[in-house]
Amino acid sequence: MENQRDIIDVNPPAPERAPQAETSGASSIPAEELERITGDIIRSLKTVYDPEIPVDIYELGLIYKVDLNDERHLTVDMTLTAPGCPVAGEMPGWVEGAVRGTEGVEDVTVNMVFEPPWTPERMSDEAKLELGWL
Repeated sequence: MENQRDIIDVNPPAPERAPQAETSGASSIPAEELERITGDIIRSLKTVYDPEIPVDIYELGLIYKVDLNDERHLTVDMTLTAPGCPVAGEMPGWVEGAVRGTEGVEDVTVNMVFEPPWTPERMSDEAKLELGWL
């Protein structure tokens, strides 16, 4: 049996929109529950801050992909502002700890990726405003 996955859109087009989940096929997770889990995961990700930049990793655009499968295993692909970041070894653990307690998520894996490389264009308007770039 093919394992269906739900892909959470971590870059919604409009900040005033409620977080939405994009599915890659039929899911065993009810849509209302998936929407709640999505919101909870985003709120959790927003509690993790880059120690060198006073903005959370979600608004910085460091989260590239969040995938929740039917077995409720959450996989997060994330990056850093620079590969030589001094907390490169610690930040995946911070992210895992932040999302692990999400109701409806059974297990978590955080992958560090560097393709595509992070650029300031990935930051939300909220992050740019916080940093005085707007």
